[in-house]
Amino acid sequence: MRRITISDVAEHAGVSKSTVSQYLNKRYDYMGKKTKERIEHAVKELGYSPNIIARSLKQKSTMTIGVIVANILHVFSTQVIRAIEDFCNEKDFHVIICNADDDPEKEKRYIEMLQSKQVDGIIAFPTGGNVELYKALIEVQFPVVFMDRIIPWIEIDTVILDNEKASFLAVEEFLRKGYREIGMLSPPLRENVTSRMERINGFKKALDNKQITFNQNYLMVGEINNIQVVMKEMLEQDNPPDALLALNDRVLHEVLAFTKKHRMRLPEDLAVIGIDEVSYANIYSPALTTIQQPAFDMGKKAAELLLNRITNKENCMDPKIYRFEPKLNSRESC
Repeated sequence: MRRITISDVAEHAGVSKSTVSQYLNKRYDYMGKKTKERIEHAVKELGYSPNIIARSLKQKSTMTIGVIVANILHVFSTQVIRAIEDFCNEKDFHVIICNADDDPEKEKRYIEMLQSKQVDGIIAFPTGGNVELYKALIEVQFPVVFMDRIIPWIEIDTVILDNEKASFLAVEEFLRKGYREIGMLSPPLRENVTSRMERINGFKKALDNKQITFNQNYLMVGEINNIQVVMKEMLEQDNPPDALLALNDRVLHEVLAFTKKHRMRLPEDLAVIGIDEVSYANIYSPALTTIQQPAFDMGKKAAELLLNRITNKENCMDPKIYRFEPKLNSRESC
C-alpha cells in the first residue's frame, strides 16, 4: 500500500500542508477549533503516522537522548531514569538507556553508539575514564549533562546530591539516639565516584564537628560481594561499633543480610542507617532509617538542563553544579 503523506492529510482536511505541519508539531495556539478537529479526523481516518526519519533530517534532530548509568542496579539510578523518561515523554523525546557497569571501555562504546544513532544529547553518570571524549563533545557543543559525579577537568552541567550533608544527617541521628561508636561501610573508594568520596569526607567531618575521634578501624571498604566478610571483620574487633552507616542501598542490602544471618537485632545489637531510600524501608522489621536522595527531582532537573541545551544552544548559561538536599527518614533501625 502507498504510504499516506502529509499532503494526503491536508487534502482530506481541506487545509494547507503547512497547517497540518503546525498541527503535528503542536504549534496550534491560534488555530481554529474546527480546523484542528478536521485535521485530527483526517489523521485518524487515513491512518497517518509521521515519518520520524524524514522529520529528524529536516529538523536536524532525532528527538532522542541517551542516558548512560554507572550501575542500573542502584535504586537511585532507576528512579532517576524514570524521572528523565517521564519528562522527555512529555516533550516528545525518546530515551535510550545504557548500563556502563562503571567500565570506561563500555562507557566509550555507548557514547560512540549513541553518536552513531545521532541522539540530540546525553545524560551520563561518568566513569571518569573518558575525559578527552567528553571534552571533544563539549568542543563541538554537543549537549551533555552529568549526574551524580563531578569530573574536575570538565566544565559541564552536573546534578548531584549534597553528599557530605547526607553523612552529617546520619551521624547526627546516631548521636541523637545515644550512639557514639559509629562505623561506616563502603564499596571501594574511587576518586572519580564523587558520591562515595564526599560521603566518606562528610562522615569524618561530622565526627570531628562533634569532637569524636575518627577511628580508622570503623571505616571499612569492600566489593559488594565481599561486604559481609568485611562487616564480620569490623564487628569482631575488640571494641566494635554499636552503629553502622551503609554508604548506599546495595551496601545496606548486604548489611541486612548479615544481621539476619547472624540473628542480630536492630537497633539493640546494632543501629543501622542507610544512605538511599529503599522500597522496603517501611515494611522491613524494624522499619529502616534512611537518608533519602530526591532522585525524581534530580532526574527531572538533568532532563530539563539537557533539553534546554538541545533547544537553546545559543542562549544557554555557563555550566553549573546543581546540589540537591538529602532528607532524613527517621524510623526504627536507629
